[in-house]
Amino acid sequence: MGEDAESSKINHTFLRDYVTEADVISTVEFNQTGDLLATGDKGGRVVIFQRETESKGEAEEAGETGDSGEYNVYSTFQSHEPDFDYLKSLEIEEKINKIRWLPQQNAAHFLLSTNDKTIKLWKVSERDKRPEGYNLKDEEGRLKDISTITSLQVPVLKPTDLMVEVRPRRVFSNGHTYHVNSISVNSDGETYLSADDLRINMWHLGITDRSFNIVDIKPANMEDLTEVITAAEFHPHHCHLFVYSSSKGTLRLCDMRASALCDKHTKLFEEPEDPGNRSFFSEIISSVSDVKFSHSGRYLLTRDYLTAKVWDLNMDKGPVETYQVHEYLRSKLCSLYENDCIFDKFECVWNSSDSVIMTGAYNSFFRMFDRETGRGVTLEAWRESSKPRAVLRTRRVYTGGKRRRGDVGVDSLDFTKKILHMAWHPSENIIAIAATNNLYIFQDRVNPDTQTQ
Repeated sequence: MGEDAESSKINHTFLRDYVTEADVISTVEFNQTGDLLATGDKGGRVVIFQRETESKGEAEEAGETGDSGEYNVYSTFQSHEPDFDYLKSLEIEEKINKIRWLPQQNAAHFLLSTNDKTIKLWKVSERDKRPEGYNLKDEEGRLKDISTITSLQVPVLKPTDLMVEVRPRRVFSNGHTYHVNSISVNSDGETYLSADDLRINMWHLGITDRSFNIVDIKPANMEDLTEVITAAEFHPHHCHLFVYSSSKGTLRLCDMRASALCDKHTKLFEEPEDPGNRSFFSEIISSVSDVKFSHSGRYLLTRDYLTAKVWDLNMDKGPVETYQVHEYLRSKLCSLYENDCIFDKFECVWNSSDSVIMTGAYNSFFRMFDRETGRGVTLEAWRESSKPRAVLRTRRVYTGGKRRRGDVGVDSLDFTKKILHMAWHPSENIIAIAATNNLYIFQDRVNPDTQTQ
């Protein structure tokens, strides 16, 4: 009896922790209003969550202020399928690399999703009525015998159960030789950019058979290649400005008014390297994995392996703020190189007022930094914190000195539980955290004017 119970417990734990590769979340993105949240996974699926609004009475009864609606599954669809490049004999994964929402123009929603090669534009719409009373078709859609039609009738729309329809509107293919790592919608609402390791292309949302190459860093001889493009994004307000980051830790701001081909940047942002800290891993850990414009458009937020940095567009000599995300891993770089963790690409995000930044770490930890005070806090996304009204608990990694209860030692960190992808609601203190195959959504329900910490 005891052995059976223990065996059942072990099996349950195994099933709970077993994760198929296809279920691992690879991108998270809120739409412009924050009412919809889209996730993409390595299996090529896109899941859209919709925020359910609560009545004022329900919110007050729960002791909460503001709109406290939960996010429930709205629609799920297969965005990409595995493909094969017969010319190069390469498999093309179905993994969704990025999702970007387009500004809403009507009742329907539009989003872009991309894998390594192909970008698709999807239309998400609702239907709660269906036409009935066709003259040439019966109720099951079959064609009638014309000789039996004795009179004409006007078809009518009748109410039906709500249906969410997701349809592909455009497929943008054959634009990239290398793997697409970024897509960004322009503020003009008509164009977007896509970036791979060596090139950045600009597309019109209505034209699928051609794009304009605006950055090309491919050398004539590939042996002379010294850096690759790691991320790119349009300015939130100026449609002619965009920025891209490189594996050398540099940022290049480009102005399309100056030249159609922006191989020559308008501004170069880089931090002078300290010769005293030079090591075998210096170039790897300095590679920028993500870059984001602030909502105001004044600042840039970047993430490399160990730090998050804030740059002022008016000061290109170095970052104005540097935040140590997990400096305690510097002594572990050798083992992190051997298990390939040193190549993990962490994302970073701004809150709605640009006063707090957030980025991920290992052991299901993620970090928030208050820009005004410089104070940072480590939080954990785990199953217990996903219970209704559970409070996020702060964690601390023990690196020396007096050890507190609950501290986690550096050697005890689980490097398989990594927080790479996240999103922050565009106007409220709601965050979405992707932890392997789990999506955690946390909300500051006490006071909307204070930051979640």
